[in-house]
This record gives sequence, structure tokens and C-alpha cells, in this order.
Amino acid sequence: MSHAYTPGLRITDHAIVRRERRLPLKGDVLVACGDRVEAKTVVARTELPGNVHIVNLAARLAIDPARAAAALHHPLGTAVEASEVIASAKSLFGLMRNTATAPVKGRLESLSAVTGQLLLREPPIPVEVNAYVRGVVADIIPGEGVVVETHAAMLQGIFGVGGETFGEIAIAVASPAEPLTESALHVRHRGKVVVGGSHVSHASLMRAREVGAAAVVVAGFDDRDLRELLGRDLGVAITGSEDIGFTLVLTEGFGHIRMAERAWKLLTEHDGALASVSGATQIRAGVMRPEILIPRREQEAGAEAEHLTGLEIGSLLRVIRQPHFGRIGHVVELPPEHRTLESEASVRVLVVQFGDDGTRAMVPRANVELIAP
Repeated sequence: MSHAYTPGLRITDHAIVRRERRLPLKGDVLVACGDRVEAKTVVARTELPGNVHIVNLAARLAIDPARAAAALHHPLGTAVEASEVIASAKSLFGLMRNTATAPVKGRLESLSAVTGQLLLREPPIPVEVNAYVRGVVADIIPGEGVVVETHAAMLQGIFGVGGETFGEIAIAVASPAEPLTESALHVRHRGKVVVGGSHVSHASLMRAREVGAAAVVVAGFDDRDLRELLGRDLGVAITGSEDIGFTLVLTEGFGHIRMAERAWKLLTEHDGALASVSGATQIRAGVMRPEILIPRREQEAGAEAEHLTGLEIGSLLRVIRQPHFGRIGHVVELPPEHRTLESEASVRVLVVQFGDDGTRAMVPRANVELIAP
């Protein structure tokens, strides 16, 4: 049987998922191997050094730099408040008294006898890493973080923006072909992972942000609205760090596209369940897809998800190039020989039968993306 590997998206009701949760620099791990954690459980904590402010005491006090240390009101290492007087000295033959105040809250760190400049460091910035997904701590990375393992339903999207979040799934439309409108979003969706159908407009996303939705999952979105949503051109960098007030995951792509039946079925079957969502996407070097993870109850946990093996007769796929962009169907033929296209390129092709109307089309194999069984 003809066989060819094509990367695709996972949509599975049973998977064993491991996620590494690591601090940006050394810190303290707060859990142990075997501990059960929730998505919001803080598993590791550290502190980033605060910003440094330079106070030119010699200039402020009109004294020689060598006298700056004697002018300090507190020893180095002392914590001070914003606007607190930190040094003073007399000048103009003792007739005037000059003072210097702290520009911000912080700690007196060091003082140069050569320049008379004082370094004042702001308080450290606490950094915490949560578990992201409900599960069990499977491994410890000493001083850095943990690996969390969970049995979960898993759905990967085509594209996403926004960081990690979690909340209960809330189905907001009646079918996978129905767009998510402003009128479908209500205050009851605060903190929820709202699932729409074929499309969401920029106005509807602003309504989702207004009601406080944690995430929006839909099939499609207009690419012209993406710049308005982000306030800039996306470029080619990895997404996931955007501060837009929620996380957006597209399951199919850009435009008005009916959500794939398997994706819709998985999400609707878990309506009301807690889901962890990440919008992080990277397409070029090192593929990373946005995801929705739905941890299962222990008694429901099943075997590891099937692995993607490649294109075979019957494989479910999505076309990712025009003129059939976004359409979903099954492979019905895998001709082993190369075929010459209208562009005169000689490539390997397949024949797909589309699920929406039953029609067939010959498509280059490079123009499709396998959907996990």
C-alpha cells in the first residue's frame, strides 16, 4: 500500500501528556514527585532582580564624591521607601543643606567613592510557574521546575495567540457551522473556554474580552482582523506572549470554515469540563501548535493516543492550499507515480473525497495536512 508521512494535528480522546514547567532562572521547586496538582497549583518560584536606579549623590548634594558615603542616612543594604530622604550634606560654607531622596522603593546597593553615584535596586520581581494542567508531578528538575503528566483528551489547533490559561469549556453555538457572534457571549462566560463554530469576528472577540472569557476556540478568523487584534503585524516569531486579555485558538485556519466534526465532537462531549489552553504557535523552525488539553478523571484514563503514521487509504486530512483550502476529506487514491500539474511541476499526488459534498479532487501531497485518527 502506498504510504507517505505527513505532519498533522492530534485530535484524540485519550492521551498521556507530559508538560515541562520550568523557571526562567534558578529558584525553588515547591512540589515533590507523585504530588497531585491542579492547573493553578504553583510548582516552582523564584525572584528576578529588580531594576537598578542611579542616584548621583555628589551632584545632588554638591559635595566631593569621596564625601558621599558619609552623607548617607542609612548603611548600604537598607530598604527605603520612594521619596524618602536617603542622604544630606551642607554646602556653601555650611549655609545651605542639600538632600537627596529615593526615586523609587528599593534597597541601597552600592556607592562609588570615585563618582559619588549610588545604586538603588527596586524590590525583586516574584516569578511563579503553575502546573498548567491537572495531573501528577512525574519528574523534578532540581532548582528549575517539574514535569507534569496527565491523562487527557487533546486537540491541537492550526494557529493561536495568547498565553496559557484554563477554565471550563462552554459551548456557545448550536453547530460547527455556526459563527460565534456577540449576542452569544454573556457574563456567564467569565473565566470559561468558549467554543464557537465556523468563525469569529473582531467585534465578537472584543465582546469575549469584555465578559472576561479565558479563551475562545473557533474554526476560523479573518487574517485582516489579526493585525487589529494584536495592534501590529505578527511577523514570523512564535506566538503565545501576546497580552490581548484572552487566548484565541483556531482549529481550521483563516476564513469562514466549518469546524471539523471530530474537533467539534470532542469539545461538545467535554462541555463543562476543565480545560487547559495554550495559544503558542510556531510554524517554521520547530513546529509548535496551540492546544486544548482536557484532563480526564482517573477512572476514565485510557491508553496513550494513537501515533500519526502517515497517509493511507481512508486517512482523514485537511487541504492547506488553494483552491481547496480548508476542506476536509478522506484519501481514496494514492497514485505511486508522479503527476504533472498545470504549473508543469511533477509531484506526487493523492485523490481526496471531500466530506461536505462527496466530490473528489487530485491534490499534491505537500498541500495536505493529516488529521489524527
